Amino acid sequence: MTRHRILQKGRLLPQLESALAQAYDVHVLDPEQDNSAWLAEHGHEFVGLTASARYGADRALIDALPNLRVISSFGVGYEAIDVARARERGIPVGYTPDVLNDCVADTAFGLVIDVARRFSAADRFTRRGDWLKGQYPLATQVSGKKLGILGMGRIGRVIARRASGFDMQVRYHNRRELPDSPFGYEATLKGLASWADFLVVASAGGPETRKLVDAGVLQALGPEGFLVNISRGSVIDEAALLDALQQGRIAGAGLDVFEKEPQVPEAFFKLDNVVLLPHVASATRETRQAMADLVVENLRCFFAQGSVKVAVP
Repeated sequence: MTRHRILQKGRLLPQLESALAQAYDVHVLDPEQDNSAWLAEHGHEFVGLTASARYGADRALIDALPNLRVISSFGVGYEAIDVARARERGIPVGYTPDVLNDCVADTAFGLVIDVARRFSAADRFTRRGDWLKGQYPLATQVSGKKLGILGMGRIGRVIARRASGFDMQVRYHNRRELPDSPFGYEATLKGLASWADFLVVASAGGPETRKLVDAGVLQALGPEGFLVNISRGSVIDEAALLDALQQGRIAGAGLDVFEKEPQVPEAFFKLDNVVLLPHVASATRETRQAMADLVVENLRCFFAQGSVKVAVP
């Protein structure tokens, strides 16, 4: 029996690559190289494409695969995939939401606690031997504070549930109010930032949200407010954030994502009021395995019944 030919853009988890190789005839495409000549010769061979939130699949790649029938992506973000072009060609795009909600929400709260209580900075203080010279400065309490969430989607809702364990008030801002949400709605992002002690960014990436958190929003958050981002680096104006942190216009920030990953502006490294993570919000063995399983299941469902299990909306 002939196995379906699958193009894999970039490296994936070893266990996912192994599972794909067992079921399909897979070729790995190096996203750092110019593959146009190779695709012109071999692109017609592939009926499936596996991608990731990091590398995506642009219009040029999709068009270089004339017999492409399905895309299965590893990740919840899909702004790097030309979904519109895929739809024009009738190609369903599978992705891996929901299975990572808990771990991403856990990371959001880990950053809230870390940046407010200054645990990472206190760790550095202790390791330097500075405790021998005096007590560590007082930090900020988390319990009972006001948590604002930008993006009350799948992950935002889980973050809001986590907040209940800390007796926090929760409000949110979306493009539109959610009639089924038990939490307060703020019609403007500045209004939410003005109200909140902590502003957690959990919105989607893409052009519509690019630099949505700008200097005005940070000014509204104020010198006692904290910003946490576990969505996409593009949602925040990094230059404005850096300036706000340096000048004390906000109290601190916890960042898991950046605009040009893995490049992080070096000026952040000099600041003790920011916690920096290397995009690890969903990076647990359990969650990554569940994501890998869903990539495979999306392909299996498509080739068995003509539709992926979880499609990009």
